[in-house]
Amino acid sequence: MQYWFSFLDKAGPVGLIIVGISVVALFIVLDRLWLFHRLRIRDSRCFHRVRKRALEGAYIQAGEEMVKERHPLAAALRGIMLRMATARRPPTRIELEKTTSHIGAREIRFLERFLPSLFLISNVAPLLGLFGTVTGMIKAFQTIQNLGGKVDASVLAGGIWEAMMTTALGLGVAIPAMVLHNFLQGKVHKAADELKEQSCSLLDALEDAGCLSAPGAPRLAAVGKPAGDSREAG
Repeated sequence: MQYWFSFLDKAGPVGLIIVGISVVALFIVLDRLWLFHRLRIRDSRCFHRVRKRALEGAYIQAGEEMVKERHPLAAALRGIMLRMATARRPPTRIELEKTTSHIGAREIRFLERFLPSLFLISNVAPLLGLFGTVTGMIKAFQTIQNLGGKVDASVLAGGIWEAMMTTALGLGVAIPAMVLHNFLQGKVHKAADELKEQSCSLLDALEDAGCLSAPGAPRLAAVGKPAGDSREAG
């Protein structure tokens, strides 16, 4: 423990800042990794059962098939089934695509939570390391000036140590942070692609089965306004 206190003391204030943001980055990575672990599909056959029940018209039961799943796709399919079950008329494909888009955007935003902060850390860390290098060299040259140029390497060691250490710390934080950010962002893109692919596949099946209204289908007539009322000039 004494070694680490000595190490942080030699790294200077900039080094302490870099260590602090590295701890933040570590918590972000662990939080997102745990989230993606929880979002794994537990039952790969549930999508087949959802499609089967949806084509049978059992929309409520189809939505219940996805209750135990936490994947964004499950939320999107539940939204589709809820819209199908509660609509007064069969919805159009465009309406269901809008529902899927809204739910998908909300779920993807949740998956991307904290990732911008991780990206910021990966960019700021090397700049802080460079800043620490400059401040360390300034400290070394101030020592030379204060002693009138009569110094040896041991006197300059503190400033040079700080300069080199902050550079190493900055790069040591930035490189894994950037790699892990790209890895986690890839997970988000994969989830978004799965959501789009599976939801489009379900909508194709519902459309082919005639469960959806045509885009130009007439809506229900408004109350108090007779449908088909026409006046012919005599």
